[in-house]
Amino acid sequence: TRYETLFQRLDHNKDGVVGIRELQEGLKSLGIPLGQDAEEKIFTTGDINKDGKLDFEEFMKYLKDHEKKMKLAFKSLDKNNDGVIEASEIVQSLQILGLTISEQQAELILQSIDADGTMTIDWNEWRDYFLFNPVTDIEEIIRFWKHSTGIDIGDSLTIPDEFTEDEKKSGQWWRQLLAGGIAGAVSRTSTAPLDRLKVMMQVHGSKSGKMNIYDGFRQMVKEGGIRSLWRGNGTNVIKIAPETAIKFWAYEQYKKLLTEEGQKVGTFERFISGSLAGATAQTIIYPMEVMKTRLAVGKTGQYSGIFDCAKKILKHEGMGAFYKGYVPNLLGIIPYAGIDLAVYELLKSHWLDNYAKDSVNPGVVVLLGCGALSSTCGQLASYPLALVRTRMQAQAMIEGNKQMNMVGLFRRIVSKEGIPGLYRGITPNFMKVLPAVGISYVVYENMKQTLGVSQK
Repeated sequence: TRYETLFQRLDHNKDGVVGIRELQEGLKSLGIPLGQDAEEKIFTTGDINKDGKLDFEEFMKYLKDHEKKMKLAFKSLDKNNDGVIEASEIVQSLQILGLTISEQQAELILQSIDADGTMTIDWNEWRDYFLFNPVTDIEEIIRFWKHSTGIDIGDSLTIPDEFTEDEKKSGQWWRQLLAGGIAGAVSRTSTAPLDRLKVMMQVHGSKSGKMNIYDGFRQMVKEGGIRSLWRGNGTNVIKIAPETAIKFWAYEQYKKLLTEEGQKVGTFERFISGSLAGATAQTIIYPMEVMKTRLAVGKTGQYSGIFDCAKKILKHEGMGAFYKGYVPNLLGIIPYAGIDLAVYELLKSHWLDNYAKDSVNPGVVVLLGCGALSSTCGQLASYPLALVRTRMQAQAMIEGNKQMNMVGLFRRIVSKEGIPGLYRGITPNFMKVLPAVGISYVVYENMKQTLGVSQK
């Protein structure tokens, strides 16, 4: 049979068993090198008696089991049951899984599997292609392209992550959220001095004329010592937990409202649900945002901590002060989430169109690059609103400043400082994107391993 011939070709020294080295070399000579991970996965799955070798029976059993899974995947793709898979069926299936690709991209996938050049795939071609590929279902292919939430650039407007049903049932979701939260805390703390500098430049921009990065740091250290560079960071870290939890819960609720039972969530539904979830979370934790700004802008000794800050704001300005700048903050969510998502989808389809030759897995660098770039574009679009929000939060602290509303403040900034005035502090803001992405990714991956999140 096919399996016997295959086994004989892999068994170089003809001792009736195949070792991992023989498997690797044999696959290479057959023109199907899979890469170490995949080969080791085949080996560990197939080696039932754990003697470090595959005998013929183990080899047969592995291939038969794998073939069953492949048959199911083939059937799920072959929508019209005519025994072959066409490009349109690939597009359709991926759409159901929430990944939109063009007909050309589907044809590229087809070409890589299609052996006889008919531009359709029959069962034999499918089986031969995936025979040694340990991917068990189409969803695993999609998983590479999930927007990685292990990235925290210190902004709380990103759209929450998608979790599969399996992840929800097995409790993987809360481990991933916890890993993300810890990663966010470490990355925000590491880049806190840049964040405080950004807030200072946003608030004091017009008062001190031009405030550059070096002078800004010098003034902060002179005024409060090195420790003062982390002022306001505690609140920024504390709010990660309630915000993530509220956002995740709200996102799931809004998705249910917007989609029929059993229907997959498309990009538009994700955008609407994500924006609404962001708005819900922001509404609940907004007082903490105000306190973060107040602590960051505060002078040494002005507030002894979060509670002291809350007490003083309440006593001197009343409850309303906790929601200053709430409107521009809410308005900022829509351009941020929309552009972040749109740019990510664009970059993704560009990569799939031009670079996806042998694999749909783009690798860590491409994924992080796409994530960082799309978040940066989102920030750029919503930055003027974020600046006005910060000014409104801190208005009461600057002596002689008359309290203004959003439109009045916009007008005043543009008339006094021109359009560049709306982008004050954007340099330290962008300076922290790359370190924040790198740090949060490394911590996220390590925390996932520590917490036992299974790697797909």
